[in-house]
Amino acid sequence: MRIALIGATGNVGAKILDEALSRGHQVTGIARHIEKLKARPGLTAKQADLADERKLADAVRGHDAIVVSVRYQHNDVLKAFAAAKAAGVRRVLLVGGAASLEASPGVRLLDTPGFPAEIKVEAQPAAEALSRVREEKALEWTFVSPSIMLVPGQRTGKFRIGGDQVLKDAKGDSRISQEDLAVAIIDELEKPRHIRKRFTVGY
Repeated sequence: MRIALIGATGNVGAKILDEALSRGHQVTGIARHIEKLKARPGLTAKQADLADERKLADAVRGHDAIVVSVRYQHNDVLKAFAAAKAAGVRRVLLVGGAASLEASPGVRLLDTPGFPAEIKVEAQPAAEALSRVREEKALEWTFVSPSIMLVPGQRTGKFRIGGDQVLKDAKGDSRISQEDLAVAIIDELEKPRHIRKRFTVGY
């Protein structure tokens, strides 16, 4: 596939890039600071910012899918969708956070008592992004939320896929490595199972 990866230099974006290239996909790594992207077979680097819809549309044009892996700010999702439509790319996968997952039916983690205020600052925009994504009817979008604990680790390829509720292991922990999250993301691009849906990944 030809994949346009917005946020290719980020912690998760870098793992998605590694996974996609390891499977033989052609990836355009899109970032504000492309000097952070080392030259590799299958990788094309392009400088663009979500704030510049025209430049972003030029960068993603001609691709089979767009992956957005950024820290969301106000209207970032709408800008990404506008660029996708202008470029004629229908498939868009967005990486979000865990805070919008349900701790119990109908109750988001974000809204549970004691949710850390310092995390809420970044979590709120990502949760709002999901609300905007769900209003999109034209594009074939997918929104993926990791488990609560998302850290660098190992690529095991062994994990579970869930829907809107937090996944927990036998010990009650909710976790996934960045590497295995990347595996799940490229799996979804290769064999779509969640068109216009959100899914989560956990052990």
